[in-house]
Amino acid sequence: MTDRELMDIAEAASKNAYVPYSHFAVGAALECSDGTVFTGCNVENAALGSTICAERTAACKAVSEGHRDFARIAIWGEGQGYCMPCGACRQFLAEFSTDMEVLCAKAGGRYVSYKLRELMPHTFNY
Repeated sequence: MTDRELMDIAEAASKNAYVPYSHFAVGAALECSDGTVFTGCNVENAALGSTICAERTAACKAVSEGHRDFARIAIWGEGQGYCMPCGACRQFLAEFSTDMEVLCAKAGGRYVSYKLRELMPHTFNY
């Protein structure tokens, strides 16, 4: 699967976002090493700390289906800047792979690519 195809899946996932507070829909497409793709969107809550990001939604879906070998994730948002994963998502994803590729898009479809270890060089671990 190409980067663009994975990003298109993330964009489609953003259409399912529940964002009554921020009005900023985010979609994620998480590709596992076996080629399986899990999607996620952000789901907001009036108790803002209970909000879940698109990246963690996709990762939880993958783990709940027995997948833990993450290869890359595409993150789609329509902002002027690149839609980067928050700190909580960086740490959450690092639990599974700091070598995974992270594709971050912005309005117009342009995107950048990083290794997760570049975005989260010092993860918390035991």
